[in-house]
Amino acid sequence: MAVIIVTGSCGLIGAETVRFYAAKGFDVVGVDNNMRSYFFGEEASTHWSQLKLEHDLPRYTHAAIDIRDENAVDELFAKYSSDISAVIHTAAQPSHDWAAREPITDFSVNATGTLVLLEATRKHCPEAAFLFTSTNKVYGDTPNALPLVEQETRWELEPSHPFAEHGIDETMSIDRCTHSLFGVSKAAADLLVQEYGRYFGMNTGVFRGGCLTGGGHSGTELHGFLSYLVRCCLTGRHYSIFGYKGKQVRDNIHSSDLVNMLWHFHQKPHPGEVYNVGGSRHSNCSMLEAIDMCERLTGKKMDYTYTDDNRIGDHIWYISDVRKFKAHYPDWEYTYDIEAIIREIIDGWRVRGAEQG
Repeated sequence: MAVIIVTGSCGLIGAETVRFYAAKGFDVVGVDNNMRSYFFGEEASTHWSQLKLEHDLPRYTHAAIDIRDENAVDELFAKYSSDISAVIHTAAQPSHDWAAREPITDFSVNATGTLVLLEATRKHCPEAAFLFTSTNKVYGDTPNALPLVEQETRWELEPSHPFAEHGIDETMSIDRCTHSLFGVSKAAADLLVQEYGRYFGMNTGVFRGGCLTGGGHSGTELHGFLSYLVRCCLTGRHYSIFGYKGKQVRDNIHSSDLVNMLWHFHQKPHPGEVYNVGGSRHSNCSMLEAIDMCERLTGKKMDYTYTDDNRIGDHIWYISDVRKFKAHYPDWEYTYDIEAIIREIIDGWRVRGAEQG
């Protein structure tokens, strides 16, 4: 039976990927050493997700190894060898702010870890698809130079701009801008994945995500804003808005819609290709609009304050243009919009007892 290796298997996208492929009859090997608890503390631990995957899925095997450990990764890939049909790499250090605390750790996880996985794939299963969840932060703060117009609840792009109708496409430059150290480490990994597709002819694909979310997200203050926002609303925890008048705009894509993108690429790879992925014009909101939806859908008031100090490299307005992916895979469609996503996040936190603290 074909084997799927999923790194970061207990995180939001990883766990969704595991369940998706297990439902299709694949044997799935999850690689996750719960570094999220190291990054963000015990409340962000994904151990609960590991236990649930092991309980629910008899064809799931967990490997608690560090993707930077060359020997451990090599042994794992050697064990399954040519049976590996796809490597879906979602493991990462995902926070701007945290990266500045430990730059070497951030770079080693995001860049070196990716290189270790690519080499193991090239050595043991070179025909496998290698799918990498990159980030729109590879574009740095270049989107902030776009001609933006302030509206009542959000920033919007000047209507005459080429990106206004559909969002930002893959032609945006990654040069001459401030990325944050996180953006740099992910850009390095992004380029590595592209190069292994172009130079070695491997079936690699890069998915530059914006806000990826869903009911299984363990959102924290430093990562996963929509999930963390909902959690604060449910528990009465204080929430801080950083800069841009709270009108900064993000497109949000549900984890299942992203995983379905990965599946389409796996079936028919375009080696070395890059795709911007997100909620596009279909699913997006500003911070103020998200707060309003959370209050309306939970029946609770948010406790929040605003500070003018924005996070370094943070985007004022970002909406992804997904037309390139749609052109390559016309059968793919969204199944969630922004309100459906928030409703599911609310339900997810309630199942985990968030309203009790």
